[in-house]
Amino acid sequence: MKLLGASLMCADLLHLGQQIKELETANIDFYHIDIMDGQFVDNFALSIDFIKLIKPLTTRPIDVHLMVENPERYIQPLAEAGADIISIHAEAVTHLHAALTKIRSYGIKAGVALNPSTRVEKLGHVIDLIDVLLIMTVNPGFAGQKFIERMHEKVVFSANWLKEQDSQAIIEVDGNIGHHTLGLCHTEGASMFVLGTSALFHQRGTLIENLQETRQIISAR
Repeated sequence: MKLLGASLMCADLLHLGQQIKELETANIDFYHIDIMDGQFVDNFALSIDFIKLIKPLTTRPIDVHLMVENPERYIQPLAEAGADIISIHAEAVTHLHAALTKIRSYGIKAGVALNPSTRVEKLGHVIDLIDVLLIMTVNPGFAGQKFIERMHEKVVFSANWLKEQDSQAIIEVDGNIGHHTLGLCHTEGASMFVLGTSALFHQRGTLIENLQETRQIISAR
């Protein structure tokens, strides 16, 4: 499985409608939406209303990454807005089992996001509730950061650990996923790739050209 998603935090919001049309033409696999509250991370980004805005424009899955304190508060509104996947940070929630159960109760895929320093083994007692394991390959909050090289080891370890747990969860990677990191992350066990400024939203080509080039790179692995 090789699913490429557009990180809409990195899109040109003044031309969002046109960019989504281009991404649809290029057969993007999903849209990744970062929601930040200025508390869990030192930044603000997108919103539930943003999801309502783009939902009528696509049939692709909406993949929501919550970088907020008390993420449980957002689950019902996100479900009602049309989210297909909701990933919450293990570091931000006290009752992780309850939060994942609540996400799944809406028929939505449940994801757990991990900061670079958080060990995947801490998820052992909720592994049966996890559909997506989102591994942050940079510290969360801001686009344009450098990939943390030790995260390659973490992806490999996570892939092996999920197999040991007999889990069907897929690994998603987010943070400086581009030409120098994407192929290797796929080889290591990742299946979902969040594309931002490194691979998609840059000026070296059109969105269609950039996505096609990225697909060629990962298809060669």
